Amino acid sequence: MSVPIVFLLDVLPADTVVDDADLAATITPAGDGSGVLSVFDLGPARGDGIFETIGVVGRHPQSVEAHLDRLTESAAILDLPAPNHAQWRLAIARAVAELPDVDQSAVRLVVTRGSGGRPTAWVSATPADGFPERENGIEVVLLDRGLPSDVQQRSPWLLAGAKTLSYAVNMAALREAHRRGADDVLFVSSDGFVLEGPTSTVVVRIDGTFVTPPPSSGILPGTTQLALWAHLEEQGLAHEYRMLTPEDVLDAEAAWLLSSVRLAAPVHAVDGRALAVDAGLTTQINDALLSRTD
Repeated sequence: MSVPIVFLLDVLPADTVVDDADLAATITPAGDGSGVLSVFDLGPARGDGIFETIGVVGRHPQSVEAHLDRLTESAAILDLPAPNHAQWRLAIARAVAELPDVDQSAVRLVVTRGSGGRPTAWVSATPADGFPERENGIEVVLLDRGLPSDVQQRSPWLLAGAKTLSYAVNMAALREAHRRGADDVLFVSSDGFVLEGPTSTVVVRIDGTFVTPPPSSGILPGTTQLALWAHLEEQGLAHEYRMLTPEDVLDAEAAWLLSSVRLAAPVHAVDGRALAVDAGLTTQINDALLSRTD
């Protein structure tokens, strides 16, 4: 059995600046993983923590700064210490250096509230499987999230917009999709707007314009969606944020679910109703996303 790739971080304050040797000393390999996490840690005990998953192509972790920015935003929402970006960048680089020579991998960043008032943090890395969904597409079902689209403004304690460790609801939604014979989910707000998937951002093309719901609708800002927006900007293609209804998705010229490792998966059906799929455009999008080296 191979030793897992895990590095523990002795968390530094966000504004701390140290020399390279001292920075490296704050990051230690976890070895075989024995005794790493206390049973009293509030991460596993209560889901009280945050995480990010970064796609790695070859030896290139993608959209690192966007992920660190989102980790910082999640930390602020949960009243966790702001991450030291230099420390996390070094930990990511060390984890990536340990990966086998494979096409794609994933790096996960985790911060919990820890125990005794001190956060626990680590970086792990693992090779990623192939993703036939990029070509074969996915079928999704619409599920009611049970919350209004203005939940972020109305009820900030519900932590909308943060990437928390509390993923039981998201996993339950995916199981429900599988029970219905589908692959994935699109959450719909109680006031009738399409939001996001349990682990993805929705993007549709309407009249030639790429559209995604605004982060203000209580969704997680998508790092892969931001990378797609940058590509569309370079290509001179129209893109915007606006509220979407289920009818908008059903009538769209094309629709995708975007995530950091799977990238763009075209949606070919919603609740059993077929959607148009633009295979050529999907290939172009994934080629652009795979080509990132930042």
